[in-house]
Amino acid sequence: MKVMGVVNVTPDSFSDGGLYIEPHKAIAHGRALVAAGADVLDVGGESTRPGASEVDSELEKDRILPVIEGLSGTVPISIDTTKAAVAEVAISAGAEIVNDVSALRGDPEMAALCAEKDVDLILMHMLGSPRTMQDDPTYGDVVSEVREFLLARAQSAIEQGVARERIWLDPGIGFGKTLEHNLSLLAATCRFRETGFPVLIGPSRKAFIGKIDGSDRDQRLGGTIAACLAARSGGASMVRVHDVEEVVQAIRIQGQIEAHGE
Repeated sequence: MKVMGVVNVTPDSFSDGGLYIEPHKAIAHGRALVAAGADVLDVGGESTRPGASEVDSELEKDRILPVIEGLSGTVPISIDTTKAAVAEVAISAGAEIVNDVSALRGDPEMAALCAEKDVDLILMHMLGSPRTMQDDPTYGDVVSEVREFLLARAQSAIEQGVARERIWLDPGIGFGKTLEHNLSLLAATCRFRETGFPVLIGPSRKAFIGKIDGSDRDQRLGGTIAACLAARSGGASMVRVHDVEEVVQAIRIQGQIEAHGE
């Protein structure tokens, strides 16, 4: 399983907002994550934390462009955006993956861009928008509904020219979900893998961990690791995390234990 390291070039992300808003700090952080074992770096210039407001595309471009240019050539770079204009600039600077938390609902031009540029596309489930997603998330069957939503979005992407082998699915842990919803989705990672698409899981430092044990966001490393290992056991192809070194070590040890049990 691959590990995607988070590089937030924002002042207001829920976990590390403001720490890497200056390009040289973000670049140094990204290089440190690569040294710690990150297989991919996910660069974002707009927070998607609960309650977050939208950022103007020009400001978002200004935040991410020097960082992607500075990190290009290390490991594959993912641009975390819902805007085609931002994605286009990022791809020109060296990004190879578009991580769209709106699953193509945020910009009607996004699918065509990804098809034209032949980049990987991550489609994530989110109930509503970051501003409203945690108001009152309700589902009949969260696993089935999220799975069907993602399959429909993947089909839409394919119909708009995106190659099937380029598409990833992300059930969107923490994006319009209660504690029970998040736990059900993590426990059902295999249901998403059974679709034939590679699966990305992003549990890093999320609030659901704190709802279980009362921990603050900077005290959730153990919970993050547990969620990542559960995702790996369920067949996830990649996890998106802030604490790359520790998660890489946990995955390596789990793999060695499994190898000796065969």
